[in-house]
Amino acid sequence: MTELPSPSTRTLLCVVDESDELPVALTFAALRSRRTGSHVGLLYVIDTPADFQHWSAVGDLMREEAREHAETVILQAAARVQRLSGRVPSLAIREGDKVDETIQACEEDPSVAFLILASDTGPKGPGPLISSLTGKSVGRLQVPVVILPGNLSEEEITRFA
Repeated sequence: MTELPSPSTRTLLCVVDESDELPVALTFAALRSRRTGSHVGLLYVIDTPADFQHWSAVGDLMREEAREHAETVILQAAARVQRLSGRVPSLAIREGDKVDETIQACEEDPSVAFLILASDTGPKGPGPLISSLTGKSVGRLQVPVVILPGNLSEEEITRFA
């Protein structure tokens, strides 16, 4: 029988983006971390820009601007997690397809115990990442996924965390 990692070595991974529901996932992960002694990891995936064969300088500038934006967003998310959990989260910024990079991040880090996501509750559906991870890519992910309704209040999140 395989020995389970201790709570202090388990990572709750959140994918960071600009969605309205992100604070729900961050709050849940931070409060769960504080309660269980686990660690929070934050992942921001920069969509790979189109290939500019003749305009490499434009592509480089776009990549640099995207990286700066990603750093700003992930640092804001990290501040929220640290404030709520009392622990500094780990940060990762990757480039590529969000689904592929999320799955790869989970595969590469054996400490990832849960992927924490919050779902858009609007009429357009849960969002492309959740739709893919619960649809065509469901068999590729080897960690449990916690999907929270994106409209939970902090009191409701506290009850579940």
